[in-house]
Amino acid sequence: MDAATRELIWHNLWPMLQATITKTIPLTAISFAIGLVLAVIVALARMSPVRLVSAIAQFYISIIRGTPLLVQLFIVFYALPQFHIVLASFPAAVIAFSLNVGGYAAEVVRAAILSVAKGQWEAAQALGLSYRQMMRLIILPQASRIAVPPLSNTLISLVKDTSLASTILVTELLRVAQIAAAPTFDFFALYGVAAIYYWVICLILGFAQTRLETRLSRHIAR
Repeated sequence: MDAATRELIWHNLWPMLQATITKTIPLTAISFAIGLVLAVIVALARMSPVRLVSAIAQFYISIIRGTPLLVQLFIVFYALPQFHIVLASFPAAVIAFSLNVGGYAAEVVRAAILSVAKGQWEAAQALGLSYRQMMRLIILPQASRIAVPPLSNTLISLVKDTSLASTILVTELLRVAQIAAAPTFDFFALYGVAAIYYWVICLILGFAQTRLETRLSRHIAR
């Protein structure tokens, strides 16, 4: 590595870290939070005895899982303006990522709900709880423990997927690396730094996932 490359990396370490803190991490956190709420709603709709509601939920999941995330981003940012719906790049990315997380995580949540022991459902009904009370007080808390590992993997995948937001001009980590490398065409060095930043974030999330699973397993054991 020559001196010019080292200087290029040094001068862009902070701008790339700043983009990570102000765009990549907020984009991940907001999209995952909204997507998780959407996933619970879609999962419950998927389990609804009302056929129309269940069919709509199934159709949504099928569309999200059957189309590339990049296409979903392009539809929200580039195609919606044809219908006079113009969104800034960051909100457009949040909407696309949230919808994507909602579609994938809905099946995770549904599987977790269905894995709760049948006796828990029967006990809740015997106590005279309404469906809403049963879900809020009995079923969803237990299902959340079961869903932690796959949902954590979804979050880690989302961190990496936010790099696609650069295609709709969100100045997140990868976009900053692209702009910085363009004048010198030294893409390998700055893309390597970006990869390290993504890797560190995923390592931290992986560690947090392990700690959370350990705490939940202890809680269940008690």
